[in-house]
Amino acid sequence: MSKWYTGEGKEIRFNDILMKIEEHSIAQGVVYVGTDSFLNDNCCTFSTAIVLHGATGQRGGIYYFTKNKAQKHKYDVLITRVTEEVNLSVQMAMKIKFMYPTACIEVHIDASSPDKKAETSKFSDMLVGYVKGAGFRAKIKPEAFAAASVADKHSK
Repeated sequence: MSKWYTGEGKEIRFNDILMKIEEHSIAQGVVYVGTDSFLNDNCCTFSTAIVLHGATGQRGGIYYFTKNKAQKHKYDVLITRVTEEVNLSVQMAMKIKFMYPTACIEVHIDASSPDKKAETSKFSDMLVGYVKGAGFRAKIKPEAFAAASVADKHSK
């Protein structure tokens, strides 16, 4: 399994993150999951973030992230890359849901709405459908902060 880190960059065991998610869920907090990617000369880096926010008595939020590298040529095409981003987020959300069936989980997608002129706009309905079909709430930009802000920060 990949290494996980806190928002401060300290390594953390995934099981410790799961314990934080359990506490957070008991306190009525929402678990946000999002992935972003970055292409450089050699590879494609995917960063998946888990953000915990909105628990009773919580001020601000906390997050964790992991990074995975893949061969660049597999993800040169945008539709392939953004679909993999959503796939990684859905897989993570499913792991969390398996451990904590009552957790409130929302998957964030780094895609713009269909009415925008961004490159990802034409894919957003399909990607939202994938997330909803897996049983999760979905958000796209500008509400998709777990993907478009948190994961984005760590994909570079």
